Amino acid sequence: MSAPSRFDRGHTDDLMTFLSASPTPYHAVASAAERLEKAGFRQVSETDAWEGTSGGKYVLRGGAIVAWYVPEGAAAHTPFRIVGAHTDSPNLRVKPRPDTGAHGWRQVAVEIYGGPLMNSWLDRDLGLAGRLSLRDGSTRLVDVDRPLLRVPQLAIHMDRNVTADGLKLDKQRHLQPVWGLGDSVRDGDLIAFLEDEAGLARGEVTGWDLMTHSVEPPAYLGRDRELVAGPRMDNLLSVHAGTAALAAVATSGADLPYIPVLAAFDHEETGSQSDTGADGPLLGGVLERSVFARGGSYEDRARAFAGTVCLSSDTGHAVHPNYAERHDPTHHPRVNGGPILKVNVNNRYATDGSGRAVFAAACEKADIPFQTFVSNNSMPCGTTIGPITAARHGISTVDIGVAILSMHSARELCGADDPHLLANALVAFLQP
Repeated sequence: MSAPSRFDRGHTDDLMTFLSASPTPYHAVASAAERLEKAGFRQVSETDAWEGTSGGKYVLRGGAIVAWYVPEGAAAHTPFRIVGAHTDSPNLRVKPRPDTGAHGWRQVAVEIYGGPLMNSWLDRDLGLAGRLSLRDGSTRLVDVDRPLLRVPQLAIHMDRNVTADGLKLDKQRHLQPVWGLGDSVRDGDLIAFLEDEAGLARGEVTGWDLMTHSVEPPAYLGRDRELVAGPRMDNLLSVHAGTAALAAVATSGADLPYIPVLAAFDHEETGSQSDTGADGPLLGGVLERSVFARGGSYEDRARAFAGTVCLSSDTGHAVHPNYAERHDPTHHPRVNGGPILKVNVNNRYATDGSGRAVFAAACEKADIPFQTFVSNNSMPCGTTIGPITAARHGISTVDIGVAILSMHSARELCGADDPHLLANALVAFLQP
């Protein structure tokens, strides 16, 4: 019999459902919006005039979502409490001319997005999903969630040096997946296939944003099922936790001294510089319009921003049992040890001492442990949307997350209890 978990696994079960339903950033924000709709949130359009009414609202823009809940009687200068995250993950994305192939194989031309562990995409059954732009100006989501493509690895018999020299992959030549057989390549085959899959007439699709994904579903792993393996945990784990926390706070009926916000951006893996990225105007525009819709002035906006705190939630690195020397010797985050606080004095993470105190208070209120991550001084440190949010908006920001293994792999690994612990910490942060 499996050892019982201290925590409810219902949240983790729902995370696995969320991961499966969200093969792309566009699907992830649709999944988040569906959950928020059930909690009473309503979508508002950026092109409409906004009213200062109370309640839950959200804006969708491509692969990004910003949602917020205005308590009854909130003043124009009421500060925000923000959970920040990102919806994109490293993968293989379809090029503008997707149809290619040679030597009797039909292939799909792909470009490398972000910094994937490229070997993890080899010999894996892949589906295809994304957003189709139609001739009439509308868009349609598509998800072929079955084995469709595969990036075949070269047999060892034809690469005898691979065991001695290691696997070396050329991004242009070695990662183009096969999806069928044929001696001739016809432009338009892939898009015609997707039009059929989406129930569209031929020629309706004039643009696309498509990407591959592993079709293997998330699964519990380990002797006591204390681990979870699955795709896109970096960073849909945080998007899911933030969505769950915002919905819980909005439906709690508690008095809220702040306006709770979820901001899940696209394009973090490539630098966040887009209209849907954290370095774009989306978050600042939404927060300002919320202030002004409640009759606020620029002075009210300045007061609100000055009192605002953002938790930038992204996955971090658990200590790897086979590579422990790559970690800082005094900071060894473990899975199922609670969320991590990320610190870097060179501002690759935005956390400072006052931010640590805010997060520590939330974890204490939620009665959960937390850990600290610091990079080994001999290794370069990654970064997040945290420093970008702090610098762009002048908002106090704290970097946190969940410790995982295999970050940027097609399939990552986390503790089964940590997603629920993170969500509990976010609830306590949004509802202090």
